[in-house]
Amino acid sequence: MLHLPVFDIVKAPSLEGFLLSFAAVAGFFAFLFMLARFLPAIKGKYGNNKSYRLTGLLSFLLVNLLVWIAWKSDYSLVWMIAHFWDLFIAANLWAIAGSVYLYLRGLKRLGGRRGPAWDFWLGIEQNPEWAKVDLKMYFYQPSLLGMHLFVIAFAQYQWQEYHLLNPWMMTFQAFWWLYLFSHYVMEEFMLSTWDIIAERFGFMLVWGDTVYVPFLYPLCGWFLADDIWREFGILGWLLVAFHLGAHYLFRVANWQKYAYKKKGNKARIWGKAPRLLENKLLISGFWGIGRHLNYTGEVLVYLSFALCTGFEHVWPYLLPLSLLILLTQRAWRDEKRCREKYGSLWTKYKQKARFIMFPFLY
Repeated sequence: MLHLPVFDIVKAPSLEGFLLSFAAVAGFFAFLFMLARFLPAIKGKYGNNKSYRLTGLLSFLLVNLLVWIAWKSDYSLVWMIAHFWDLFIAANLWAIAGSVYLYLRGLKRLGGRRGPAWDFWLGIEQNPEWAKVDLKMYFYQPSLLGMHLFVIAFAQYQWQEYHLLNPWMMTFQAFWWLYLFSHYVMEEFMLSTWDIIAERFGFMLVWGDTVYVPFLYPLCGWFLADDIWREFGILGWLLVAFHLGAHYLFRVANWQKYAYKKKGNKARIWGKAPRLLENKLLISGFWGIGRHLNYTGEVLVYLSFALCTGFEHVWPYLLPLSLLILLTQRAWRDEKRCREKYGSLWTKYKQKARFIMFPFLY
């Protein structure tokens, strides 16, 4: 039976703990909303021609600064681990409440679409705003930064309990910090993603941002918190190289596609002008090798997080496995949509970029 000391500090749900957690989640959302509303912003526009205020990078750096100041002032995030279940319940309730608000707001503004259940699940409005803040883009902030706080909490737990941060924990922290920093320095890329340009905003996305990402993505931290004596050695450095390669594939594939969509022939992909198939489909860079290598890189990045924990526990691998299932299904939907859109041209493109995500497999 699995037993690690970090699990011993997790408290059973209680009314007091729940009220504290409910207020903490509300305060965190409100704080990040104020940042989204009032921080100096980069103006972004893409796809639906809507103008966005992008404040993610400044929010990320400010939250990191505040966490560092709090840690130096002996204020620890370990209470998040101790009140994990209270926070989980509170986050779910806030997700439900936010989704109900979006559903009722959508009904009032646009009316129903596919029936109450589907409208609640998928949402009615595509780009709802409140107080001049786009809610769909805003929800990425408590999602990713909430996850970041949990990741940091595991490092603070290890420091409090063992008075050290071992190489595996430092590697895990560095991987996540790089992941978030590389996301925020190109936050404008998100404006070209399917979630922003096509999905409506309902419970599916709200729950994913409020619960799924902050509570599942730091999963590996539970199995690193007490793992302090495992040797780092050459395997650790090989993992660093693996992560950097996967990270490069993930981000650069996305950025190459975005650069072409934004700048057209003025874009530079690996230092050269983009090459196109019949002046429509990009076949430069990673997009001339595989059709969804950005998904491949993302799965491998999450695998690198799990590999930080070694092979003693299977649970950390639920994270890359869940993403593998999600992204292979999304790639299948992308393939179907592209076949319908491009017809015979898509067949020609498949002859150039022969695999979807994994060579000789998929």
